[in-house]
Amino acid sequence: MDDDADQQHATGAVGDAGSLPQEASTAYPHRQLAQAFLTSLTHADEETRRAADLRVDRWRAVLAGMAEGRLTIGSRTPVAGLPAWVTPEVVRGGFATSAAGAAGPLRSYERAAAAQAGVPAERAALFAHCLTEPGLARLHALLDSGRYELALPEEAALLTVAWLVRAGDVGGALELVEELAPFADRLRFTPRPSALPAPDVTAVHRNSVGDTTDSLARRRPNDAVAVQREALAVWQPFGDELLAHWLETAGPGRVLDRVPDPAWHWRGAELLRRYRELAVANPRCSKHRNPKENLGILRGALEETVAGRPLDARRLGLLRHAVDAMVRRRGLPGSDRHAQLRTRQAAQAALPLHHELAQLVMRRLAALPRETGVAEPAALLTEVSPQEAAAFGLPVGAAVPVAIRQVVEAALSAPIETLVARGVVPSAEVLAELVPQLVAVTSAQAYPDEALRTLMAANYRAFRNRRSLLLLNLAGQVRVEELPWVRALAAHRDGQDGLQPARLALRRLGELAVQAFPGTLLPNPLVRELGVLARQAELDAPLVEELAADIFMGTFSPKFLAAAEVAADLLEGTLYERYYELDYAAVRELARGELVPAEAERNEAERTGTAGDAATAGRRPRSAAGFAELCRQRADVTGQRWSVAANGKVIEQAQILTTHNLATLVARVGIAPASGWDDLARRSFGTVCQAVARIRHNPRPLSTIKDAAYAWRHLVFQLSLCDPATQARVIAELGAELTRQPVHVAARLAPALVGLRRAAAGSPGDATPARPFLGWTTGPHWLRADPW
Repeated sequence: MDDDADQQHATGAVGDAGSLPQEASTAYPHRQLAQAFLTSLTHADEETRRAADLRVDRWRAVLAGMAEGRLTIGSRTPVAGLPAWVTPEVVRGGFATSAAGAAGPLRSYERAAAAQAGVPAERAALFAHCLTEPGLARLHALLDSGRYELALPEEAALLTVAWLVRAGDVGGALELVEELAPFADRLRFTPRPSALPAPDVTAVHRNSVGDTTDSLARRRPNDAVAVQREALAVWQPFGDELLAHWLETAGPGRVLDRVPDPAWHWRGAELLRRYRELAVANPRCSKHRNPKENLGILRGALEETVAGRPLDARRLGLLRHAVDAMVRRRGLPGSDRHAQLRTRQAAQAALPLHHELAQLVMRRLAALPRETGVAEPAALLTEVSPQEAAAFGLPVGAAVPVAIRQVVEAALSAPIETLVARGVVPSAEVLAELVPQLVAVTSAQAYPDEALRTLMAANYRAFRNRRSLLLLNLAGQVRVEELPWVRALAAHRDGQDGLQPARLALRRLGELAVQAFPGTLLPNPLVRELGVLARQAELDAPLVEELAADIFMGTFSPKFLAAAEVAADLLEGTLYERYYELDYAAVRELARGELVPAEAERNEAERTGTAGDAATAGRRPRSAAGFAELCRQRADVTGQRWSVAANGKVIEQAQILTTHNLATLVARVGIAPASGWDDLARRSFGTVCQAVARIRHNPRPLSTIKDAAYAWRHLVFQLSLCDPATQARVIAELGAELTRQPVHVAARLAPALVGLRRAAAGSPGDATPARPFLGWTTGPHWLRADPW
């Protein structure tokens, strides 16, 4: 999926979150084209240059399509002649390129299928063959085995036709074929056969075996480590030999107090010959060539002496100083002190390079299917065995380093809770990447046939490969239920069977996200997946996206007011309402004054592509104009000129009023973290302190301040769900914890904690300065300045 931030900077947005500009500019595509062109000309890596060349072609296609009128950027149907359900090729920022993702040259499996069927290697011919008895038989076999892969949802279309025919719904199959037929010569409607069955639905993985292998393959030998290794293994021992050779000339006083004999000169010449051989065979380390380094001084003096040229006073002084320094630092060659040092260094030099161990782990991974995760990473991370040592020249018992272990452990295949517990999922953003795997399985539970469940789960996973479009005018992204082959199966869903799994999955994922990352906003991709489950569960759960201040035009969609009403019902009279000085009774009246008739909402949902919301909307407001005005008043920006900071203040007030999905998850979904809300509040405070600690000496701290304020808001919400006695105890604990923080952190957060204490007490309290902790401001932020 596209990064929402890219779309926001391109003057667009994901979903139906806020009011947007009426048209998209070509400025962003021109900038991206220029950057790609520069990279294609100047980057040192050939693969990077090739990738940049491809981006250049795509951005040129975007600009040409916009100029020629073939592209309508901001529309749900940006490519002329392609319906909304066709997966468009999308580049950074949500711009379509005029191409369809399922178009392009035939894939190798398509050519193989055409050859096996005895038809021309053309998509139209293959499409027609799939509608014959032999073609349907082949599709039925794929359905039953589950051994196929879908890269794009279009590849599920003819499998759906085959299932409908077998289920006796010939009319539905014919209607679907009629809708697909105009694109049969262009788009790929068949899946790629696979040697593997459908994936395990009980486990997910962040990276596949193939991803892990590719990541390890990209690891190159570390030049600095190789230089150090050469120095320890080659030049340090050779330096010891040179030092010992010069020490033979030392009398009671210093080096060259004794006149070297001819044998000494002969051995010196042999050392110089070996030096030249070593220098050719070991070119990485250059320190030995430096005439100012000890080894260079010893070697240079030896060359002069062996050549019969006496050393002048300066060179003799340098030689004696170098010898004395080497002996003083490491001891005499052969002494216990010197021998112990060289033994340690030799052991270090003998350690295999990370690159060599990465190659070994790649060989171990080669026995596993590339498309799967790893059930037991530990088995791939054992020490080098005697057999491997003999085969690959590695020392027996060498351990796999941490950097490589982390790459392999990221491929762990396990229940998502296990991945979170083991740190494989370190953030809510990574969690959002994995959730579609679970939502796919849950979505498919509504279908009674096992083969159809497998197909629809694969279709959902493929649909989530579809990149988001830049959309304008509150339009919504295409949803999976809009795909023709999914609509054709609507009559074969058992809605009641799907309700309970969707509700359980929604509660499970909501609790996991809130408990694992209590001080973090739910990222937009995760909000979208939770929204899918809410629709399937037929829950009136208004979930809202995070908006971008740089494109916000002052209007919210109605679900923001609906979410604020949910928060009002849950939080009226609580610490949260007092701390942020809210009037939730007024919010409730505002929402009830703008209810939408069911038929009008259905019409609007169909217009904007959000028809899924209409089925479960219940009592939703028909507009959010009053809500937007309330946010502006609370942000105190009424009458101010447009600015990103002013927009940010308005958006933050909307987040405060709605709790940004926390109230909806509690009141409508029913989440209840096992560790308790007080535990989450303590952990959110830890997130606040970590963020505030990064403000000091930070030249651009505003994003860090916002993160800290968002975590603080979560803390206030979490405390509001605790009883008064627990609130008082936790706030006291936070005060004690603050005294253990660095002085600059404690000083910055003290006013916010004072305000929290006063709100919890329900009275103004003492005269100590108190400030509500907000992230956005149109002036200097009080948290930014040094507190002394």
